[in-house]
Amino acid sequence: MRVTVERAALLRSLGHVHRVVERRNTIPILSNVLLRTAENGLQLKATDLDIEVTETVPADVLDAGATTVPAHVIYDIVRKLPDGAQVSLETSGETGQMTIRSGRSRFALGALPEGDFPDLAAGELPHSFSIPAAELKLLIEKTQFAISTEETRYYLNGIYLHAVEVEGEAKLRAVATDGHRLARVETAAPEGSRGMPGIIVPRKAVAEIQKLVDDGGESVEVEISPAKIRLTFAGGVTLISKLIDGTFPDYQRVIPTGNDKRLTVERDAFARAVDRVSTISSERGRAVKLSVTEGRLALSVTNPDAGSATEELDADYEAAALDIGFNARYLLDITAQLQGDTALFKLADPGSPTLIQDRDGAPALYVLMPMRV
Repeated sequence: MRVTVERAALLRSLGHVHRVVERRNTIPILSNVLLRTAENGLQLKATDLDIEVTETVPADVLDAGATTVPAHVIYDIVRKLPDGAQVSLETSGETGQMTIRSGRSRFALGALPEGDFPDLAAGELPHSFSIPAAELKLLIEKTQFAISTEETRYYLNGIYLHAVEVEGEAKLRAVATDGHRLARVETAAPEGSRGMPGIIVPRKAVAEIQKLVDDGGESVEVEISPAKIRLTFAGGVTLISKLIDGTFPDYQRVIPTGNDKRLTVERDAFARAVDRVSTISSERGRAVKLSVTEGRLALSVTNPDAGSATEELDADYEAAALDIGFNARYLLDITAQLQGDTALFKLADPGSPTLIQDRDGAPALYVLMPMRV
């Protein structure tokens, strides 16, 4: 194989594919990136057997061929080459080495045969639709923080993506929960998404999709089966991922419908106040107490080892006085996702889950379990 490729294009593509590769691998071939000449350039592919990312970059192909080389090593080499450089990649038949040349720099990398490289065949993907990149980004960004990291409840280790009907309108909905908080965001259902199976996209795939959406174009092609998802981004990047094989819990049961005490506060002022008073909370507890009375919200933290802190805010509240405690970190995570100037809390009592939104009917809805304070 002999190809010449622009450093910027190769670096961008290696940036997309090398992130999938785990730094510690018991299977040597999984540490490598597959480089294969294609009709219109050079194809790069990496996999960890759960996710596979493929991209083709324009290249001047002198001799066709394919090989695999250590992904993180070639990425670091190309990253350190000067801007605007041309990179020559060449394999020699006898040793199986790849030689990388650029200007006066020359590197020789050990290679493994491309025949050993696994292929994460997607199989039949019966449901397909196109979604604007901005909407896919919204679904992911507004729910990703609530994905559980508890491996025993593996079915919560991802975002649950499914089609629903809300008041006669078809919606595509994303839900994530870790048992303490729940995030639910919806957007208008793209044509073709009706009837799709409810799928759980794993945490690592979610993180990769988010980065690719940031780099991608205006829309993303999505293909789904009950076991796999394939996303094709503008610019020719394709991601295939296995889905979590499990049943997502009936999240509707934990979304309260009878919370009639409405508290509205200025979002930024609230977040800054929570951040300030939580400075002295214990790392383990991180509980902040909200004391709500008519027109006023008092935040307080008491830590037997470090002291106490209080702060008062103006608030729109007209119901009976209420004291309720929350994890400060969770409050900050949720308020960071809200897009409006205000935060609306729908409260019931100190022991029941609280509903948080920008406003009534907002596309994003959050549920937070209280803490004892």
